[in-house]
Formats: sequence, C-alpha cells, structure tokens
Amino acid sequence: QVQLVESGGGLVQAGGSLRLSCAASGRTFSSYVMGWFRQAPGKEREFVASINRSGGFTAVAESVKGRFTISRDNAKNTVYLQMNSLKPEDMAVYYCAADPDPRNLRRYTEYHYWGQGTQVTVSS
Repeated sequence: QVQLVESGGGLVQAGGSLRLSCAASGRTFSSYVMGWFRQAPGKEREFVASINRSGGFTAVAESVKGRFTISRDNAKNTVYLQMNSLKPEDMAVYYCAADPDPRNLRRYTEYHYWGQGTQVTVSS
C-alpha cells in the first residue's frame, strides 16, 4: 500500500509555470506506475501524464504535450509534474495516482491509490 500527498499547486498567470510534487510513503515506490490526472468542475477526471516504474517511459495527453513533463525520483519517493506555458483550460484539481500494474495508463479507473489533490488556478 502507498499513501500519496501532492503539493505545489496555486495561482499562476497564463503563460506561467508550476511544478507539482507527489510524495509517496513506503519503501516500494519504485514498484508503482505513477500518473497525474486532473478534474475541472463539472468534468470527468482526465489523464495528464504517466511514468513507468524506472522512469524510462512516459506518456502525456495531447492537450499538454510539449508543455508538461512528468518525472520521478525513486530515491526520494517523489513524482513531479512540470507545467509550463499554462493556459486557463489547464485550471483544475490535479491528482497523483499509483498502481503496481495498470492495464491502461490513461484510464483513471486503473489506478488504486490516490492523493487528495492540489488546486491549480490559471488567470487569463
């Protein structure tokens, strides 16, 4: 089992940057595939990015490609989401998720463990 705590959200102007962090408890962090999802009011939770156990493979949603980067530091039990060139449509609650073996990296129902979320607000 793993517990996840996100941080780094906040208010930023359009075009600005934020870096989200997700700290995981436990000594088996490296055995989990990690993902970032987001949910805006009235919308379904959507995939943002994922990273495999070693950090050697990443996937990002088309809507954030070229602007967002996911990375992880297994020595620090932490996964990051670097968000650049933020747009108002990026505004949402961002969630960190973990699963030992999700069958579909982009489907939120495949992840068993979730953080509490961190709010990202982008002003235009």
